Amino acid sequence: MPTLAVRCARVFPVLLLGIFSAAPVSGQLPPDLDAELHRIFEKEDYKAKSFGPVRWLENGRSYAVREDSTGSKDLFDIAAYDTASGRRQVLVAAPQLSPAAGTGPLKVDDFAVWSDGARVLIFTDSKKVWRQNTRGDYWVWDRGKKTLRELGGAATPSTLMFAKFSPDGSRVAYVRENDLYVEDLATGEIRALTRDGSATLINGTSDWVDEEELEIRDGFRWSPDGRHIAFWQFDTTGVEIYTLANDTDALYPTLTRFPYPKAGTRNSAARIGVVDVGTAATVWMQPPGNPRETYIPRMEWVDNGTLALEQLNRRQNQNDLVLANARTGDARAVFRDQSKTWVEYVDQVRWIDGNRDFLWESEKDGWRHVYRVARAGSPERLLTPFEGDVIKFVGVDERAGWLYFTASPGRATDQYLYRSKLDGSGAVERITPAAQPGTHAYQLSADGKWAIHTYSRFDQPPSVELVSLPDYRAVRTLVDNTALKTKADALLSAPSEFFQIDIGGATLDGWMIKPPHLDPARKYPMLVYVYGEPAGQTVTDAWGGDRELFHRALALQGYLVVSFDNRGTPAPRGVAWRKSAYGAVGDLSSKDQAAAVKALAAQRPYVDASRVGIWGWSGGGSSTLNAMFRFPDIYKVGIAVAPVPDQRLYDSIYQERYMGLPDDNADGYRLGSPITFAEGLKGKLLIVHGSGDDNVHYQGTERLVNRLIELGKPFDLMVYPNRTHAIKEGKGTSLHLHSLIARYFLTNLPPGPAAK
Repeated sequence: MPTLAVRCARVFPVLLLGIFSAAPVSGQLPPDLDAELHRIFEKEDYKAKSFGPVRWLENGRSYAVREDSTGSKDLFDIAAYDTASGRRQVLVAAPQLSPAAGTGPLKVDDFAVWSDGARVLIFTDSKKVWRQNTRGDYWVWDRGKKTLRELGGAATPSTLMFAKFSPDGSRVAYVRENDLYVEDLATGEIRALTRDGSATLINGTSDWVDEEELEIRDGFRWSPDGRHIAFWQFDTTGVEIYTLANDTDALYPTLTRFPYPKAGTRNSAARIGVVDVGTAATVWMQPPGNPRETYIPRMEWVDNGTLALEQLNRRQNQNDLVLANARTGDARAVFRDQSKTWVEYVDQVRWIDGNRDFLWESEKDGWRHVYRVARAGSPERLLTPFEGDVIKFVGVDERAGWLYFTASPGRATDQYLYRSKLDGSGAVERITPAAQPGTHAYQLSADGKWAIHTYSRFDQPPSVELVSLPDYRAVRTLVDNTALKTKADALLSAPSEFFQIDIGGATLDGWMIKPPHLDPARKYPMLVYVYGEPAGQTVTDAWGGDRELFHRALALQGYLVVSFDNRGTPAPRGVAWRKSAYGAVGDLSSKDQAAAVKALAAQRPYVDASRVGIWGWSGGGSSTLNAMFRFPDIYKVGIAVAPVPDQRLYDSIYQERYMGLPDDNADGYRLGSPITFAEGLKGKLLIVHGSGDDNVHYQGTERLVNRLIELGKPFDLMVYPNRTHAIKEGKGTSLHLHSLIARYFLTNLPPGPAAK
């Protein structure tokens, strides 16, 4: 859910037994709104310039970046910059990436650099695997020899995944069709390190659910000495199969079948192997527990003989750090983090002091903090002594003794850079200047002396600069989007504000976009944009891209557009805030959201409480359904995009993390599922779904449709054939969808102020 073949999609205004209403979405949009939606979603006039991908080199002394070649959007150079001076050298130019005479240069989707640029690994012709383009072709550019060579031998085009140089740069390992291979760059010899890969046995990458919920994609790691590779293996045997039908690409439907464990059902078995690159012999690590009832969200080498694994139990309320002997497979847990609700896995366990200590993030004291823990599991020291949450671990400057992280105590909408001492002494220090409110992100160099800094605000597109640390001196601007802000001036003229609203028992953060020249003596309709689940936060002082501009375009039509972060969203407001939704996802959030609407209407006389609409996507679609069904006297119009009407239909890892196991919390699953309250629908409801959604299945919407028909409830339904959860595939899809949303609100919740 944490996310975010083309035939013309159809609205279903069909009068089926009088149940479906004639969908009032066929009218024309106002010309100014139509023009803006074309600029946002078709012409991409407001697309922000970005920087990268970028790779730090030489411990931070230089960095490499992909750059447009002579202004082309499709051809790229890879250039390296001296960090201190900015001196530029081209590692490989676009014309050098032509595989043969008369062929055009390769399009660089991503790249990796070995050493100081002696060899460059180019990823091209990439194809999507579920959400990301993670399979494609790989080529190696040798700067000294001026040669370009494709990897994979006779492999089928676009089937290689996650290619990585060995530590000495002499070989490249990659995954191909669920097996792991290594290729010698001098001889071209290709050796299969695993041979049992199949539709049900996956080596070196991930199954569907571990990719979606634990973000395991690149599933192997070279040992520091390059003699071994550690890798995930997933056995999906016995996991129930979900089937997607593609009705649009051929004369007859084609089927995509994949293992998808729904809440409470059988999971894949995951294990970690260490394969000898020379002999292809594999040793399997032996952590405790049933591999079908545990997860391994992270795995890294500590040294040449030791692996560190994180192991979650199925309920995800305890996370063990397991140290495994890479030669024997013997493994033991040395440290445990646990909670009565759920624990978050640590995205990066950083080893310091010659691998004698490691850094661990935990919420055990009521905040997300960083601890320094001895390799044996104790003693431990708190490194971030402040009343606030660590939002993201950024890195360390071990020589100077500093830990860097982002946080925003007291203002959950923002994000700033902080530091604290690695020995646990002293107080935390804010590094980001106080005069820069908003959202700051950092990519720290290995030596902790430099950072790529990205900064944006709600009404300010992102800028990127290089800063030195710890003095936080801006060295050079890397991306400047001031031209975009000027171009979007008309949309940004819709004024915005951040506020807090007391709902009795809790104070929620919110933002509001207002129509220009708002008359406080009149009343305006209000549209609520919602997510509301533990996987996402909507109220952040950061540039929101197309979604934010869409909301600003609606505000220009005369709407108030607002969003609230209810309790249970992942805002940096402490454990009590985030974990309050445990076992009650959908229930608590819908009550908080409804209370926020009522409180805001009572506080702001220009809010027309009789004209409130709501919309959201994925978890926000579920929240929209809960709002429309449970609080029909508050919300008059709702648009639920790709919702989960029944929590039992969603995947095991996500749903069980926040709700517990279905057998242990049957009432919670029932009360959190919108379909339970479908009889409450009174207002206008549009449900939108892609029939090719592998993530939140169209199955759930079909079950809700059947329930609403059974209840005799009128509603509207829009199905986008063969689109995924993103509903953006195919020409015109994003424009069509957002035009549909705008038209539905314009028709059923007319904008503009009511008379005084």
